[in-house]
Amino acid sequence: MFYVRPNYYEQFKCIADRCEATCCAGWQIVIDEAALGRYESETCDYGEVLRKRIDWEEGVFKQDCHKRCAFLKEDNLCEMYQQLGEESLCFTCRNYPRHIEEFENLREITLAISCPEVARIILEQEEPVSFVEEEIEAEEEEWEEFEDFDPFFFSYLEDARKIMLAILQNRRLSMAVRTALIQNMAEEMQEILEESDLFDLADVFEKYGEEANLAEMLPEIEQQLKVFFDNADECFCHSQTVFGRLDRLEHLSDDWEDYLEQCRKTLYGEGVQGYQALREQFDKWCIGESCAGLKMEIIFEQLLVYFVFTYFCGAVYDDNVIGKIRMSVDSVAILYQMFAAKWKEQNGTLSAKDIQRIVYRYSRELEHSDVNLEILEK
Repeated sequence: MFYVRPNYYEQFKCIADRCEATCCAGWQIVIDEAALGRYESETCDYGEVLRKRIDWEEGVFKQDCHKRCAFLKEDNLCEMYQQLGEESLCFTCRNYPRHIEEFENLREITLAISCPEVARIILEQEEPVSFVEEEIEAEEEEWEEFEDFDPFFFSYLEDARKIMLAILQNRRLSMAVRTALIQNMAEEMQEILEESDLFDLADVFEKYGEEANLAEMLPEIEQQLKVFFDNADECFCHSQTVFGRLDRLEHLSDDWEDYLEQCRKTLYGEGVQGYQALREQFDKWCIGESCAGLKMEIIFEQLLVYFVFTYFCGAVYDDNVIGKIRMSVDSVAILYQMFAAKWKEQNGTLSAKDIQRIVYRYSRELEHSDVNLEILEK
């Protein structure tokens, strides 16, 4: 079995009680069948306490009135871990924030940016992300049967993703241009897929994978972007439309709806001209000397690389290439709006901690719900 991980993977270590937003609160923790069996048969003195704190009908740990796991102590440490050791933890608790995408003979393991410490690691990394592949001999029971898996199509998706990541990490181009390029590439791929002629994908790869071809496309793309950003009404409407997509999602946090309403008021409350002024001022701040050393272009790059690498090849199961890119691009566009709103609310200041907090909160709403991911891919 082959394993692929980002180069920052080994940097992660849970900071436990020092975490500002524990993963043991805010949502229910689903217990896998193997762990339920262990808990049911636990014979030590703590076993009875353990069983009383499980909702056996739902297969989850019980929570208190603040949605904190029944095993989470006031000091934000896990009582079960302290009493029974790490091996007692269920699959979710043992593996989070590791995120696994399963393909035939391949596991891609990333770190979920919904974890505050992972958000810090990813967003503080200035070098382009690279990915490490290794082959590990798996036990027979670890192998999984993948029905309707098309290895031929998957190899095309891997090739496409490699080209897209190279474009996203081409720092000679602005992020707006890089984003437009991968969107255009995904749209052309989708058209070919709907015609069921995979061999034509090679032409798309040649078009976007060669520097000379990209150079030919740049003048037209840059002109299109200029026309778009110069049109205040169009920018305003597009931003509202993209941000409004969040209204269709299920809200996982109690305060998320209020937070979105505050962002919307800050961004759009003064109309088209107010939004245009905010965007221009924030963009100027992002590239100026007053941004507290933050390299915003790199931050947006790392976010797009994260989403594209994590989700793009999942199109092998639904053929929705454009949907995966739409979700990735819209997510970063939404985060841009949230950063700008926070910057305005704080009178022109924004810290690395502010950015990290916005990112992991957004990720918790999106990535912890398959329903929400599907909605943003439409």
